[in-house]
Amino acid sequence: MPEENPVLDTIGTPTLWTVTLVAVVALLALDFALTRKPHEVSMKEAVGWSAFYVALPLAFGVWVWSVHGGQIGLEYYTGYLVEKSLSVDNLFVFMLLLGAFAVPRALQQRVLLFGIIGALVLRGIFIAVGAAALDAFDWVFLVFGLILLLTGAKLLRDAVKGHEQSVDIQEMKVVKLVNRVFPVTDDYEGTKLSVKRDGKRFVTPLLVVVVAVFATDVVFAVDSVPAVFGITGDPYLVFATNAFALLGLRALYFVLEGALSKLVHLSYGLAAILLFIGVKLVLHWGHIVNPSVPEIPTLASLGVIVGILVLVTATSLLADRRKQRELAGRDDRDQRDQRDQESVGS
Repeated sequence: MPEENPVLDTIGTPTLWTVTLVAVVALLALDFALTRKPHEVSMKEAVGWSAFYVALPLAFGVWVWSVHGGQIGLEYYTGYLVEKSLSVDNLFVFMLLLGAFAVPRALQQRVLLFGIIGALVLRGIFIAVGAAALDAFDWVFLVFGLILLLTGAKLLRDAVKGHEQSVDIQEMKVVKLVNRVFPVTDDYEGTKLSVKRDGKRFVTPLLVVVVAVFATDVVFAVDSVPAVFGITGDPYLVFATNAFALLGLRALYFVLEGALSKLVHLSYGLAAILLFIGVKLVLHWGHIVNPSVPEIPTLASLGVIVGILVLVTATSLLADRRKQRELAGRDDRDQRDQRDQESVGS
C-alpha cells in the first residue's frame, strides 16, 4: 500500500465544511419557506430558481479554481457535471412516482424537497463511509469500479431491450410496510404528513410517497457516490458536487418535466458514463498496484462525459422529431382516407 493515499488530499478545512453545511441547511430552509404554502410552480418561477442553482455551483467552481488551482477546479467541475447528469435520472423516477401516487401539482414541489433532503442525508453517509474505506483499503477503488460497470451494463441492457422505467407502487416493499403499520387517509391533507381523527393517528398519502422517494434515493446513492469518487478522491469535493447537483432538482423538475420524455436516449448516455467511470476507477486501482498501468486524466474524462451528453441529447431530439413527423404523416393519411370514404359514400 502506498505511503500516501490520494483520498487524504482534501481542500475541506473545518471552516469550509462548516460554511458549506450552513449554506446547504439555509438553502433547504429557504425551499421549505417557499413551499410552505402549496401552489403550482410556474415556468417563470422554475426557470428563475434553476438559473440560480446553476449559477451558484459555477461561481463556487471559479473560487475553487482560483484558490486551489486548475487541477482541483477541473475535478470539481467534472464531478458536478457527472452528478448533474445522473440527477436527471432521479428526476425521471420522481416523475413516475408523482404520477403513480397522483400527487396534486400544488404538492409536488414539497415531495421533491423531501426527496432532495433524503438524498443529501444518504449521500452524506455514503460519502463518509466511502472515504473511510478508500482511506483504509486501496482495493475499494476496484469495488467501486465494478459496481459502476455492473450498473452501467444493466442500464445499457435495459435500454437496448427497450425496457422503460416503471413504478408499481403496490409492489414496493416500503409502501406495503407503511400501509400495514399505519392507516392511510384516502385524500391528501395539504402538506401534512399525518392527521388525527377520532383520537386515532392516520398518515396521509403524502407521507407514503415521501417514503417511496426515500427508498429510490438509496438506489441512486449507490451509483452516484462511486461515480464522483471516480473523478476526485477529495471527500469535500464529492459532497459539494452532490449537494449542488441535488439542491436545484426541485426547480429543474418543473423546467424539464415536459422534456424528460423526449430524452429517449438518456439511458444509453448514462450507461456509457457509468461504464467509462467504472473503467477509470479500475485503471486507477491498477495504477496504485502497478504504476505502469495508465490512468485516464481528468481533462480527458470531462471531454468524454461532455461528448456523451451532447451526443445523446442530439440523437434524442432527432429521434423525437422523426417520431413527430411520422405521427403527423399518419394523421394526414387518416384524414385523406376519411375524406375519400366520405366522397365515395356521397
